[in-house]
Amino acid sequence: MSDSKATAGKTKKQPALRFKTGSEVQEHRKKLGLNQSEFWSRISVTQSGGSRYESGRNIPKPVQLLLHLTYGSEKQAQDLLAWLRPEKT
Repeated sequence: MSDSKATAGKTKKQPALRFKTGSEVQEHRKKLGLNQSEFWSRISVTQSGGSRYESGRNIPKPVQLLLHLTYGSEKQAQDLLAWLRPEKT
């Protein structure tokens, strides 16, 4: 998936993702008071998989998108969904 989408001659820039590193995710999870199992199960990632991400393994782009949609603000989620949806012609 590229960081921009060409639509009708225009390029839409992908909104900045809220969570890019495991330490950012871990900090947010702890702020929410959730254990790894509770936090990661909301996006269908196992506790052990989430633990690996929090320990420094690269977080795949689809997982970053799900984290953004699930744990970002309403505005952040709407911006990402608008970017993901194709333009109406």
